[in-house]
Amino acid sequence: MRQPIPDKPLNKVLLKPRFRKKMAIGKAELLLKIKEALKKENHPYRTKLVGNHLVIDVPKLEETFWSPQLHAEVIEEHNRTIVKGIFGPKPQVWTFFMFIHFAVAVAFVVFLVMAYTQYSLKQDYKFAMIMCFAMPVIWILLYVGGQIGKKKSHKQLVELDSFFRKL
Repeated sequence: MRQPIPDKPLNKVLLKPRFRKKMAIGKAELLLKIKEALKKENHPYRTKLVGNHLVIDVPKLEETFWSPQLHAEVIEEHNRTIVKGIFGPKPQVWTFFMFIHFAVAVAFVVFLVMAYTQYSLKQDYKFAMIMCFAMPVIWILLYVGGQIGKKKSHKQLVELDSFFRKL
């Protein structure tokens, strides 16, 4: 199976793989070409082009909780046109995961303070310490869950990538 993004070791770890490609044509010309290709081509993907940002979603009927989304941006850097892209879950899923990560981090700090306070007062602090050790385990489980979701959506990610490359 062709890799959807440059085969960099970092992208195997990241939950939101990314790519960067230098283009031979100008920014305005490339954006016009993409806009025309999206209009004339009959495709099932949901697309949105706003300014120099392009968002491509999988078809509504194939969409699952883990379905990826491609966000590409066309920029000009040092008189060169560059397309930067990032594959990731829908913003709602990503926000939900970040909220849970934040809640786990806050809980870790709360239990750490609780353990220190109980230790200072010479009270039993075993529960607070157990929870302090549980929070990193929960964080690791969240990361593993994200990686499982990334693997489940790999086929759709490859399809999004091949559609984008045809544009």
